[in-house]
Order: sequence, then C-alpha cells, then structure tokens
Amino acid sequence: TSGFTLLELLVVLAILGLLAAVVGPQVLRYLGSSKTQAASIQSKNIVAALNLYKLDVGNFPKKEEGLQALMKAPASAPFWNGPYLPDAGALVDPWKNPYQMKAPGDHGEIDVYSLGSDNAAGGSGDAKDIGNW
Repeated sequence: TSGFTLLELLVVLAILGLLAAVVGPQVLRYLGSSKTQAASIQSKNIVAALNLYKLDVGNFPKKEEGLQALMKAPASAPFWNGPYLPDAGALVDPWKNPYQMKAPGDHGEIDVYSLGSDNAAGGSGDAKDIGNW
C-alpha cells in the first residue's frame, strides 16, 4: 500500500515543531532589529532634507510647522523650494508613528527621532528611541 503511517507523520510534525521553536525567535529578533535600522536610516534622510530646507529658507522649520514643512510650504517660508521628500510616508517610522523633531537638538543642531516600538520616550531594545545621532 502507498501512503504514510501515523508514526511517520508524527515524526515529521515533531521535526517541524522543533524547527519552528528554534528558528521562530531568531526571525522575530531580526525583524525587530531591521525596523530599528530602518528608523535610523530614515531619520538621517529626514535630516538631509531639513538641511536642504535650511539652505533654501534660511532656518529649520519652526516647532509648530514641524516636519510637515518638508512636504508643504509654510507661510513663513517664501523661498521654499520643495517638497524635500518624495512622499509624506517618509515622515512615519516603521511602527507607523510620526517622527519627532527637536531644534536645537540634544545631539546636534537638530534631532530627528522615533520613539521606537512603544511610542514612549526612553526604553530599551526595540522600544528605545532611535534618531540621527
């Protein structure tokens, strides 16, 4: 007769279960670190766009204008020559939260950062703040 015995199927399922138990946590860890790396790169790209904005306008956007000034000309910027980013999605971190801006920054002339997976200041691991520093 052709086919598999119940014992053969149970052995295959046990092997698949062991593989999932070993590989699953590694995959989740890499997924978290890739989001952190993406946030770091994106924040540096936003700072590059802010520097272009500053060259055109003469100063960084005001706090109330925020990073949206990179996409739409604020009333206080007559020499605006944007948009400085390809789309507004570039202003959202990998966890779907908006990037934050602080000028003057704690780490340089301007800080652009994500609050991490927990969307709260501080944290560690995947939840730590990630910025252009």
